[in-house]
Amino acid sequence: MVRITNSKILQTIKERRSIRKYSQREVPKSVLLKILEGARWAPSAHNAQPWRFIILTEMEEKKRLAKAMAEKWNKDLIKNGVSENERKPLLKTSIERFTQAPILIVACVSMEEMDKYPDRTRQRFEHLMATQSLAAAIQNMLLAAHALGLGACWFCAPLFCPDVVKKVLRLPSDLEPQALITLGFPAEEPKPPPRKPLSEVVRWERWEGGG
Repeated sequence: MVRITNSKILQTIKERRSIRKYSQREVPKSVLLKILEGARWAPSAHNAQPWRFIILTEMEEKKRLAKAMAEKWNKDLIKNGVSENERKPLLKTSIERFTQAPILIVACVSMEEMDKYPDRTRQRFEHLMATQSLAAAIQNMLLAAHALGLGACWFCAPLFCPDVVKKVLRLPSDLEPQALITLGFPAEEPKPPPRKPLSEVVRWERWEGGG
């Protein structure tokens, strides 16, 4: 029997915001562990749970990573023809964003326990499933953070410089950096972001259910 009850889940989903400014209030380790526990219970392909999380709390660690990533981004911006005057504030904001957050979480994919195939096509799909699994874990993390009174923001910067992230953090070869999550107590209250109506994102082929 399926029982539908009132729940705060939808409310939590709708109220969650991407937080980019944080207070310097310390996040208790017990709260961080609850957030990571939420991530651990996300669905995953083959139940392989191919996610790995690197936690950075020390300022020097965060600075080293933020500056190394900014150097790589600077090179890319130069290739794109972005002037020095335009680059400087972008790089400054990037470094501040990742160093001023009390906690940085580097989210990685591990293919260690995913299925192995001899052909590139199926192996590519296996990697995609691992990436989707990690995304589900990150979403759980964001929702858990909000439910516990914290703020978080999901950044995909490591995708553009995985080798830099691996080198700075001395990660094992099987880990692939996919995302950075900033975490802390919010120092801002962003307005609700715009959302497309269901009519733009849902296609009904057939519906035989009730109202």
